[in-house]
Amino acid sequence: MADRIDYIEFPSTDRARSSAFFRAAFGWGIVSYGPDYDGLAEAGIDGGVDQAAGRVEATLAIVRTDDLDAAEQRVRAAGGTITRPPFDFPGGRRFHFREPGGNEMAVWVPRPED
Repeated sequence: MADRIDYIEFPSTDRARSSAFFRAAFGWGIVSYGPDYDGLAEAGIDGGVDQAAGRVEATLAIVRTDDLDAAEQRVRAAGGTITRPPFDFPGGRRFHFREPGGNEMAVWVPRPED
């Protein structure tokens, strides 16, 4: 399904403590992707805990799409402001934007299968 929220990222100043909290409080599984990022499992929606430099300061809802360029055009046309232009990451490609009410969000497309 395209254009649906399917991922959420929690910014953290201490990834290990945040992940331990989510595990203890809610029983969510944790998948480590290195020193700055953990994935969440069994949380009801895919998600992660981000400690990397340059992370957003608030929880980030991420929309999955089938066509990143078309989604960026729609975001701009609807009044959104691009805050981080398209970039590659291990799972695919994405960009960040701020909607007119001030919420920062992202749109992503999975990497094509080789």
